[in-house]
Amino acid sequence: MGEVGEINVKKVETTVNGLPLSIETDYFAKQASGAVIVRQGETAVLVTAVVSEEAQADIDFFPLTVEYREKTYAYGKIPGGFVKREGKPSVREILVSRLIDRPIRPMFPKGFFNDVVITAMTLSADDKFDPDVLAIVGASAALHISEAPFEGPIAGVRVARVDGQFIVNPTYQQRNQSDIDIVVAGSKDAIVMVEGGSEEVSEEVVLDAIMFAHDEIKKLIEIQEELRVKTGEKEKIVVETDEIEQKIKAELEALVKEKVKQALGILDKKERRKKLSEIYEEAVSQIEIPEEKEKKVETIYKDIVSSVMREKVLKEKVRIDGRKPDEIRPIWIRTGLFPRIHGSAIFTRGQTQAFVATTLGAPGEEQIEESIEEDEVKKRFMLHYNFPPFSVGEARPPRAPSRREIGHGNLAERAIEPLIPPEEEFPYVIRVVSEILESNGSTSMATVCGASLSLFDAGVPMKKHVAGIAMGLLKEGDEYVILTDILGDEDHLGDMDFKVAGTRDGVTSIQMDIKIKGLTKEILQDALQQAKKARFYILDLMYQAIPQPKPELSPHAPKIITMRVLPEKIPVIIGPSGKNIKKIIEETGVKVDLQPDGLVRIYAVDGESGEKARQMIEELIMDIELGEVYMGKVTRVEDYGAFVELLPGKLSLLHVSQIAPYRIKSAKDKIKVGDILTVKVIDIDEQGRAKVSLKEVKEGEEPKNKFLFE
Repeated sequence: MGEVGEINVKKVETTVNGLPLSIETDYFAKQASGAVIVRQGETAVLVTAVVSEEAQADIDFFPLTVEYREKTYAYGKIPGGFVKREGKPSVREILVSRLIDRPIRPMFPKGFFNDVVITAMTLSADDKFDPDVLAIVGASAALHISEAPFEGPIAGVRVARVDGQFIVNPTYQQRNQSDIDIVVAGSKDAIVMVEGGSEEVSEEVVLDAIMFAHDEIKKLIEIQEELRVKTGEKEKIVVETDEIEQKIKAELEALVKEKVKQALGILDKKERRKKLSEIYEEAVSQIEIPEEKEKKVETIYKDIVSSVMREKVLKEKVRIDGRKPDEIRPIWIRTGLFPRIHGSAIFTRGQTQAFVATTLGAPGEEQIEESIEEDEVKKRFMLHYNFPPFSVGEARPPRAPSRREIGHGNLAERAIEPLIPPEEEFPYVIRVVSEILESNGSTSMATVCGASLSLFDAGVPMKKHVAGIAMGLLKEGDEYVILTDILGDEDHLGDMDFKVAGTRDGVTSIQMDIKIKGLTKEILQDALQQAKKARFYILDLMYQAIPQPKPELSPHAPKIITMRVLPEKIPVIIGPSGKNIKKIIEETGVKVDLQPDGLVRIYAVDGESGEKARQMIEELIMDIELGEVYMGKVTRVEDYGAFVELLPGKLSLLHVSQIAPYRIKSAKDKIKVGDILTVKVIDIDEQGRAKVSLKEVKEGEEPKNKFLFE
């Protein structure tokens, strides 16, 4: 490495998966509040944190922004397409941005409203280590050495299991061999986030993986503490208590607490919110509020509603819609709703409703993505999630998919994917689309259930149904209540959003977001078991609705005909400059997938066009047989006879004596180049050359290769 001048590198290091993992700072991006480079192997991620000097006024949320970007130079590539520079974030970049955001967001004190922007850039990427978990560590380290009042540090690692053994921060190769792939983030004392999937592993294995990850997380937290000491422990911003707001809260609480408690007993979401709004309007008219605090009062009221709701559940074990903690809302299911859709289902749970459609496609319709691991990735199974504003009664037009929609779709896709049959068994491209029609709690898990039902309805040969459930948590001190099938209000006002999806045989996807400082092993264990019980209940209802995939595909789905030919016949099917395959596609409207090993798949909109394409391919690759009748094109004419092409590249001789039942002086008198003749094979010599006759063809004899000439 060439180097000029002196730099002051502050660096800390530990070992993860047998290789050093280091964090370094103090010689780059010094204008940022905090900046680090995290390395493992030859993968390196730059992460910066910038904190605004002033807090935002009149907001009730923490304004954190996380942007993760993978630069193509990091893995030695130039961006594809016409514009040779990175553009809008890819789906993966959005998902990794969310992965970084979720564990650090709850680690800031309530009332901190300064803008915080985290920027993570992959500077170098090898073929072993995924930069996503390094970026989580980097975000925490950058915040920890900055002035931000970050109550960390935290760290994130990935866990895989190969041959029964857990591996932390596995290589791409190890991940491909694994039956579990989850990212776990945590503080020194507790878990703060879980995200990932598995191939129907038990809840006990998932829990063991999480706790295994936590032991490794502690090592990464130790080196971050060491780095902060080395950088001089910058003074943190202090979030001060606003005494005026505290006084307003006390006055408001005295006026509304009992009324709010009664309103929270209203079962209907819209009616409940309407009543809570009326209570608020009445109360604020009775107290004196300084002008500069008018917009903060609504936030204060929300806090009061939250505390009343939490108190009600913790003490009475009764939820705001009257349910017990482990009770699931009523479920109804319909499948096969619209005949033109290849597969469809509606899954409704309380006031949450997902309409899910399945579409089957042909090869070439896969989603193609550039990847940091591979040059190009083809996705044969896709699940897209849409959340239109009308689903929550909002009067605004739909927009482009949000980060939330992309994240929820990915969660549901990951849950279903382990059950999608392999291409050899079911050679279709599969797209599932979930349209959320109504939302009041866990639309992503409704999407999982609806997707499984829709795939069964489409006839996709999945071996099992997949269901999902969202769990919540209310925790005060050592007391806690785990909630099954959480409502939207319980999600907003609670301490945890924990989603688990899977089959009767195990977990396929898991996602956990924590709003408090962490989650202990005991709480996590209870949540997993309560989720399992709920999942089994929902699966029972799904199997009642549609117990197995339909035996036949929709008549509107593409038809697939699979053939096996000799590998050397593939070029014959293609023809010179693609002539033969183009002719088949143009005349039949099918799609044809040709593999070098001789596998041929024909995708047709109906059986008739598919059968015609099959016959055309069979005629292209057939061998010429003695005594059979063929059509052929005259390619050359001499006095002694004509050369007729019966099959691509297969010429036969039509001797002048075989043209007519009477004597002809020259073949040129009767035949010209380009003529299409129907002839019979009368001889094949030792070298496979055929001799044909025009006069031996009897009335009514059908040529074997007539489709080539129609």
